[in-house]
Amino acid sequence: MPNAIIVAHGQPSDPDPAEHALAAYAAEVDALCDGVAVTSATLAAPGAFEQRVSELPDDTVIYPLFMAKGWFVTSALPKRLAGRDLRILDPLGVDPDLPDLVADALQEKLHENQWNAQDTDLVLAAHGSGRSRNPSAVARAFADDLGRKLTFRSIRPGFVEEPPSIATAATGLPPQSLCLPFFACRGGHVLEDVPQELAAADFKGQVMPVVGELPRIKRHIGFRLSRVFEGLRNP
Repeated sequence: MPNAIIVAHGQPSDPDPAEHALAAYAAEVDALCDGVAVTSATLAAPGAFEQRVSELPDDTVIYPLFMAKGWFVTSALPKRLAGRDLRILDPLGVDPDLPDLVADALQEKLHENQWNAQDTDLVLAAHGSGRSRNPSAVARAFADDLGRKLTFRSIRPGFVEEPPSIATAATGLPPQSLCLPFFACRGGHVLEDVPQELAAADFKGQVMPVVGELPRIKRHIGFRLSRVFEGLRNP
């Protein structure tokens, strides 16, 4: 059976919880895949990625559970393959289907609340970076794409590591507001920074699951991984 490995950054200060959470995530995706065995590893857990790669065959594909095609995906990840020529897929954040998938999840939430998008504000809580413009550029491009699919009253990107902050983006919004954490995993930023920023803004709206945890995203990743090997199984 073909193999795929889902890779995330993890939590360097406390790697085990993130490692276990990603393993549970990969198990969910594995159950959604057709004829592909899905495992996982974080880059932060010492030796975990290297050990997992050493156990997998040369036709294994790597799925980066990241929101930008930045340094970790293009540099750190290939270097840690130790010369193995494994195929690295594009990360979640640059998937061309992502805006449609998230728009569907947001529309479902709006319907559940009996809200209209035109009367609802959306805070896009993202990571950003003090060193590279790429992460915020990806988030802003996603916000633009999303705005062409759902006409919110406003879409306000805010960042953990660069201005405008999430607190700035969320300040002054009414209860009919949503916050979408533009993160692949529910790590420290989502569990600590985002709630702190929203509390500082006195945000009274509703907080969505992180993008990577949306059920339709997990189904899509399973579909993508299954499609990678379709041509090999059905020449």
